[in-house]
Amino acid sequence: MTEKRETGFRWVILSLLFIATTILYIDRSALGILAPHLQDEIGWNEEQYGLINSAFMVAYAICFLFMGRIIDRIGTKKGYLISIIIWSIAAVSHSLARSWIGFAFARFTLAIGQSGNFPSAIKVVAEWFPRKERALAISIFNGGSNMGTILSPLIIPALVLSFDSWKAGFLWTFPLSLIWIVLWLKYFRLPANHPKVSASELEHIKSDGNDVAGTEKVRWRDILIHRGAWAIAVGKFMADPIWWFYLFWGAKFLNEKYGVDLKDIGLPFFTIYLVSWGIGIFLGWLSSKFLKMGMGINKGRKFGLLACGLFAVPVVMVPHTESLWVSVGLIALAAGGHCGWSANIFSLMSDIFPKKATGTVAGFGGFSGAVGGALVAYAVGRILQDTGTNGYTIPFAVAGTGYLLALLIIHLVIP
Repeated sequence: MTEKRETGFRWVILSLLFIATTILYIDRSALGILAPHLQDEIGWNEEQYGLINSAFMVAYAICFLFMGRIIDRIGTKKGYLISIIIWSIAAVSHSLARSWIGFAFARFTLAIGQSGNFPSAIKVVAEWFPRKERALAISIFNGGSNMGTILSPLIIPALVLSFDSWKAGFLWTFPLSLIWIVLWLKYFRLPANHPKVSASELEHIKSDGNDVAGTEKVRWRDILIHRGAWAIAVGKFMADPIWWFYLFWGAKFLNEKYGVDLKDIGLPFFTIYLVSWGIGIFLGWLSSKFLKMGMGINKGRKFGLLACGLFAVPVVMVPHTESLWVSVGLIALAAGGHCGWSANIFSLMSDIFPKKATGTVAGFGGFSGAVGGALVAYAVGRILQDTGTNGYTIPFAVAGTGYLLALLIIHLVIP
């Protein structure tokens, strides 16, 4: 009798992915929140700030290739553990920086650790969820990116102002990371070996049948000749830099155009990332709904990506509006479109490739996104250095049109 009851422990595992991604985005977004304050205190210019962010993206790109492979070889439990240990120490190291070069080094190290988060998490979802639930599961754990960016502007300015030191903004998450490590070591196992997973839940997880882990080695040659890998690379290369732009320049844009300072940034950022979180979950659910309605993987995922791209289009008007809250609303819609896009691209990885290759493919996709991010970070820094606030028209135009162009290319690559 009891064996027939589904335990649902996969959702507990998903909650650990959500918490880790939340911590990651708190650590990642702290610099963006404090950038206007640090720019005055440390004295960097727009181009140097662009180089700081490019240092992060270059390391992120390089390490994605290795982290994905490492996680496929050593497994998600060890891989995720190593990742969060490295990035937690790197987050603390920001408090030791005294120049833009010091921050660039800290960001480079942070990227090394954080490059393991998404390959690990995507592989865990492939291990714990059947295909029909993956887009929803990924949109839920990827909501940690929104939760982290919601909490950051609410907590970090208060800590900095209370302690009268910007260092506090980079130190407070370290105890949270230690707690997560303890929970991960205690609760994570593969579902087939987990005492809290019932027979019925295990049967549900394995309902894809032939989507097995396998034992043979995954070769780069097998990945790179696959058109699906390049479609995923395009989706990440063109979309990820847009999210980085919101994360690294969002607070600076609101400060320069509307005078939003460290004390006032909390509510606009809270609104942007709370709304975008809800939209992202809806768009992830919508893609899963398309599949449950009988659409094939190809049609269902592409309709999901189209919906995400349409949410982003209105953001092109942001530089041309004089209303802070109209800008906040438009950015929230576009950021929500990105969250849904990410859930669908991540799901596409596990749709196309078997579980044994998921980490490697996620690493390749992440590498592509980070290369795009590095190029855009440097380009935005140069544009703003040369043109000032008027230069924001160009990156917002790219942010509004990039997803639909990426979808067109994806469709041409895997029609």
